Amino acid sequence: MRIVRSENFIEYAGIFEINQLAFGQENEAKLVENIRYLPNFNSALSLVAVEGDRLVGHILFSEIAIVSPQGDVIALALAPLAVLPQFQNQGVGSQLVRAGLKQCQILGYKIVIVLGRPNFYSRFGFVPAIDRGLRSPFSVPDEAFMVLELVPGALNGVSGMVKYPSPFDCV
Repeated sequence: MRIVRSENFIEYAGIFEINQLAFGQENEAKLVENIRYLPNFNSALSLVAVEGDRLVGHILFSEIAIVSPQGDVIALALAPLAVLPQFQNQGVGSQLVRAGLKQCQILGYKIVIVLGRPNFYSRFGFVPAIDRGLRSPFSVPDEAFMVLELVPGALNGVSGMVKYPSPFDCV
């Protein structure tokens, strides 16, 4: 049986390994480590999938800002989402996304932004951010930079550039 829950500090090495193996490099694993040092880091937004006594997946949400003419609007970045290679294509990632989005709602967040595969994230309601007036600070295809309103209407009157904290500069 697989469960999804918030990370525990004794699992940091296992989470690093999941991200390293899932992406085939250390960039995303180091991103997770560096986000933990941010003053607004919330461990309740760093979730692990556990099967038996083994960590098999990880998802992280962290605060970002939409810089709009009306002022900054707080949102969350979904990044990274990682599943051990031998557990991929078994629903682990989808389970992490669903549990993570629910946790974001419980904690009162209204907007989530992701840079990822449109065919995967659109299943959860993500739409191209450009269609909602949001621009990416990265040079990426418009369809891969997506947004989800956790509260309907949360983006009404909001447009502008999305600003990520400095740890994202190294990915």
